[in-house]
Amino acid sequence: MADGSLYAWWCCAVACALALVAADGLLVDITYVESAVAKGAVCLDGSAPAYHLARGSGSGENSWLVHFEGGGWCNNVTTCLQRKGTRLGSSKEMATQIAFSGILSDTPDGNPDFYSWNKVKVRYCDGSSFTGDVEEVDPTKKLHYRGARIWQAVMEDLLAKGMDKAENALISGCSAGGLTSILHCDRFHDLLPPAARVKCLSDAGFFINEKDVAGVGYIAAFFNDVVTTHGSAKNLPPSCTSMLPPGMCFFPQNEVKQIQTPLFILNAAYDSWQVRNILVPGVADPHGQWHSCKHDIGQCSASQLRVLQGFRGDFLKEVSEQWNSDSRGLFINSCFVHCQSESQELWLSSDSPMLGNTTIANAVGDWFFNRSSFQKIDCPYPCDSTCHNRIYEDSSQA
Repeated sequence: MADGSLYAWWCCAVACALALVAADGLLVDITYVESAVAKGAVCLDGSAPAYHLARGSGSGENSWLVHFEGGGWCNNVTTCLQRKGTRLGSSKEMATQIAFSGILSDTPDGNPDFYSWNKVKVRYCDGSSFTGDVEEVDPTKKLHYRGARIWQAVMEDLLAKGMDKAENALISGCSAGGLTSILHCDRFHDLLPPAARVKCLSDAGFFINEKDVAGVGYIAAFFNDVVTTHGSAKNLPPSCTSMLPPGMCFFPQNEVKQIQTPLFILNAAYDSWQVRNILVPGVADPHGQWHSCKHDIGQCSASQLRVLQGFRGDFLKEVSEQWNSDSRGLFINSCFVHCQSESQELWLSSDSPMLGNTTIANAVGDWFFNRSSFQKIDCPYPCDSTCHNRIYEDSSQA
């Protein structure tokens, strides 16, 4: 898989996600954190970081949901330059309004536990899951690797707007944002009042260190390059970096055991992004034998399904080894999909995915408010009739 193709896939994926939520979501204006620029907390192009805030009301006035946008990573100067002129690298290119849906919905029917909360969507423009911090700026390329500073600046801005008085708080995110919610989970908790109920939710952020179908550790090398390019090592949990190379600390399987804050993992066992980019990156399939399968699980041959079942087994092994506490939540379904909390049809609707007759929204809500624990893993594909399996029509070899 070429780095440019990975970037192109992310652009397409995020555009599709925005199209899905725009139809029925609340439109929320953008907020630019202009004060962050003086601190060097800037996007790849040097512009101010940004977020969208829908204020809470009533019983949710002192409750905060902070959700981090996804969008992959850039792992070298070339791929970061590709992002620099887009909304994944510049707040100048971001839409000034976006739709809030799913976990960000403001309707009690669509989001019964969090609809009245202060809801924030933090825009993603650094390419490192908010971990980078390199002081030097190349005078020619003018790339700023400052993701960790962005995270801190946004948190300070939200604390000043009332989050410092939070009674309930949930950090969440999708994909690269889901990884953000894992990497920054304890750090987020430390910012909030001691008496606050604070928890973390990762949606499609549990990326595993798996070799591709050609037997090559593509994703491990890619993450190592991300960490090196962005200077991320000093901002990754020292409990991991003291034992493993920093690039390995981008994998949640090497992080989660040390996290003290309650954490919920929402993930598909056949995560479509991981299948397309970790298990079968383009470079591992030069003749396109996997092209149809990795775009539509229904097109997989018997032998390809056996490989996917093996991937599921490896994924479940890594997830299961982390879950040793009732404070941990787990919703692992057997769908071919990537990110399930931002879409209303997947989060909570009349035909949402379920595990044990429980929707994702209800599972997360029950866990957050300690009404009941939730740790369920689905049976293997194709047993789950509630899945909304995606078919990817783009032709990029992502």
